[in-house]
Amino acid sequence: MKNEIKYILATLENAFLKLHEGVDLAQEDLQKDGVIQRFEFTFELLWKTLKIFLKEDGIEVKTPRESLKEAFRVGWINDEQVFLDMMEDRNKTSHIYDKEAASEIFQRIKMQYVKGIKEVLDKLKSK
Repeated sequence: MKNEIKYILATLENAFLKLHEGVDLAQEDLQKDGVIQRFEFTFELLWKTLKIFLKEDGIEVKTPRESLKEAFRVGWINDEQVFLDMMEDRNKTSHIYDKEAASEIFQRIKMQYVKGIKEVLDKLKSK
């Protein structure tokens, strides 16, 4: 594995562990807001990591959506829709703040996104 790949994978894994820790501990609104910020950071690392891994396999992508779709096509993502929803939620959290929407996104992070990211991370680590 090239150093760049090792580095980006380790960085993604660290971000994921912090996200997972935050999900497990968050109870107050401020803590949940922190989890959402960790999610934003982790998602950015995720799609950029996928982009690098795809490039190693000869597949060029430029956007988060392209990265997710190609990762699904090559079998690194099991449920494409979860990851497309993840991208939409990441975009929502970056541009507006609505307490109700934040609560819903936190629940999706907790119930779906952490599991999905973990599955992708495990697949990439085994490459």
